[in-house]
Amino acid sequence: MPVTIEQFGTTSGGEPVESISLRNAGGLRVEVITLGAAVRAIDVPDRDGSFRNVALALGSVAEIEQRSPYLGATVGRFANRIAGARFALDGRCYELGANAPPHTLHGGFRGFDKALWRRLPGCEERASVTLTYISPHGEEGFPGRLEALARYTLTEAGDLCVTYRATTDAPTVVSLANHTYFNLGGEGSGSILAHELWIGADLFTEVDDHLIPTGRLVPVAGTPFDFTKRSIIGARIDELQHQLACAGGYDHNFVVGRSAGGAPRHVATVRDPVSGRVLELRTNQPGLQFYSGNFLDGTLTGPSGRPYGRRDGLCLEPQSFPDAPNRPGFPSAVLRPGEEYRAVSVYSFRTV
Repeated sequence: MPVTIEQFGTTSGGEPVESISLRNAGGLRVEVITLGAAVRAIDVPDRDGSFRNVALALGSVAEIEQRSPYLGATVGRFANRIAGARFALDGRCYELGANAPPHTLHGGFRGFDKALWRRLPGCEERASVTLTYISPHGEEGFPGRLEALARYTLTEAGDLCVTYRATTDAPTVVSLANHTYFNLGGEGSGSILAHELWIGADLFTEVDDHLIPTGRLVPVAGTPFDFTKRSIIGARIDELQHQLACAGGYDHNFVVGRSAGGAPRHVATVRDPVSGRVLELRTNQPGLQFYSGNFLDGTLTGPSGRPYGRRDGLCLEPQSFPDAPNRPGFPSAVLRPGEEYRAVSVYSFRTV
């Protein structure tokens, strides 16, 4: 069967959490759980055909509820940061949950990563699952009743397609992103600093000491942020450079731009030279947050039984620009009634 459904656990409120495993004929497996519409495992082979999970995760619902730094989760209603935990829309100011004081991060204190999504029936005949969550008007301060869908599809070619859709009954802002931490050497295998990275972006959004965009789009040329040629992640990460110092490494939005017609385009490639695993990312979103796992501190332990230390995973998060609701010069993240938000990302796995 391409889809297997099991119970993963129960929430602190006694609600069941499902685990859905998607498989293709080549042996690839993706596990998704309904808590946070989160990716919990991606089993892919190395160059010798040995399968290993390349996504960081925690072992229980209780750990996810209490401690998880968005591992694998769908983050929203607005991914990344909103300055001052507020924004104005159509002449009205909205106050949000300041869970990263004094700012909002990934939707507030109870973002979409803490929500229990509902699985929709009907995709069992192929390796796909659709989850839905209704965010009520005023949740974490955001206006409008937002109906969100998250669809995960595993193809026979080895592509994991992640599609987010949303509609609203009142003007609002929305940016949904998947927050999987990848380690192509395998979950629990240690640092990602030897991974090689290419990002198709000539600009990144400069941030202040709170990681809030200043509004400036800075050329990557001549800086440690230049991944337009494949580079080892750890080669320049500790250079004495203010932008790196602000984040303790990479935690920045790269300007990848929207493609004509809204079709996903190739924006990033990661390669682990030891295992030979390669991840290629295509998306229709204008921004890509590259995060080098700077705040992993060894206090979280994954299924391997090994703690996750600093920089033991990396995130590539297709998204709207951070703080877009407060930056008229950034691509708009406003969604209005009668419109549909649609974000598509394709994670393709192969070996070299």
